[in-house]
Amino acid sequence: MTLAEGVRPRLAAGALSEEEVLRLRADFPILDDERLVYLDSGATSQKPLAVLDAERAHLLHENAAVHRGAHALAAEATERFEDARATVAAFVGAEDEELVWTGNATGALNTVAFAIGNASAGRGGAEAARFRLVPGDEIVVTELEHHANLIPWQELAARTGSRLRFVPVDDEGALDLEEAARVIGPATRIVAFSHVSNVLGGVNPVDALVALARGVGALTVLDACQSVPNLPVDVKALGVDFAAFSGHKMLGPTGIGALYGRRELLDALPPFLTGGSMITTVTMERAEYLPSPQRFEAGTQPVAQAIGLAAAVRWLDAVGMARIAAHEAELGARLAEGVAAIDGVRLLGPAPGAPRVGLASFVVDGVHAHDVGQFLDDRGIAVRVGHHCAQPLHRRLGVTASTRASTAVYSTRHEVDLLLEGVRDAVAFFGVRS
Repeated sequence: MTLAEGVRPRLAAGALSEEEVLRLRADFPILDDERLVYLDSGATSQKPLAVLDAERAHLLHENAAVHRGAHALAAEATERFEDARATVAAFVGAEDEELVWTGNATGALNTVAFAIGNASAGRGGAEAARFRLVPGDEIVVTELEHHANLIPWQELAARTGSRLRFVPVDDEGALDLEEAARVIGPATRIVAFSHVSNVLGGVNPVDALVALARGVGALTVLDACQSVPNLPVDVKALGVDFAAFSGHKMLGPTGIGALYGRRELLDALPPFLTGGSMITTVTMERAEYLPSPQRFEAGTQPVAQAIGLAAAVRWLDAVGMARIAAHEAELGARLAEGVAAIDGVRLLGPAPGAPRVGLASFVVDGVHAHDVGQFLDDRGIAVRVGHHCAQPLHRRLGVTASTRASTAVYSTRHEVDLLLEGVRDAVAFFGVRS
């Protein structure tokens, strides 16, 4: 029986064996193609049958507008929609009211940034005063952020007259915590940073950054896109104020993301998008808004996608996130060690042996990343090439682009070995000299 047919008991403790991974792969029809070695899960993950079936079943039997109709079908759709919220919220350690549906993680991060911008413009009344930014205030990000966790803060700084600062990284891409302690100071109002780098695969010191932010009374915003699919994540235990993650990177559908926010903060923030379904009273002159999460969910919601994401969460939970994390760590170590051992190839990020998820980016000396990617693609190996929406980080590391291999629960050790063989052959093919 596959997980698509029913929820099996949790598997045994410890890293997944190769045999277990092969059994789990039966839930992913796209992986039946033996010519495909899919190592681009950091960009988007494949979907198990449980997710595809959940979306289809909803559309076939439960499709109706949620939170609107008074008829039985609408009530059933609303119940399924809110059950999905509860499932996903519990998966990251949040309360139901603390999880806002968005179109993706980019939308979640922009929701926070624009809501704070609205507060800074005087919207939201006395409750929103705590969020208001003025000239002289500072927003702090890090040098390794995905553009989705950089550009919204650039724009917010421009709109409010506040100053954007960043925590630099060292030559290996590790955050400089001594410099972080200098950058995060009395003027800091927001600290936004990623849990796991989408380029380097390293796990950032959330506890240290949260402590620095709390020490000066700043809000924390966590980009958890690369951690929620690969690690057990409890937003309450992490102590962050807001967190964003994306469905399509964690075996779920596209078109669905989530914003976690502490309830008292979400209820105090003015909304970002406005319209139907997020209001209590509307006159021709003004409107009053619902509490979180509905105040941030204007208009028609991604109902089928939310139900599909809940199915993905149940699938992941049935396998066990601790086991998935151990599997990812093992594959990440295998990637890092293998890449670092190839002459003429530079591994970006943490050296072999340092903690990382199943993700590694590298540069082949004198060969453009797109050429490396094409060489691997000719062998059926799918990887990501380019700057991975992190141009400042690549610039800091002295490269314009890199090749990134990223794994997931369904990735095998054999696939990693095929990648390493392909990179060695690419080095030989392009005549690279160390």
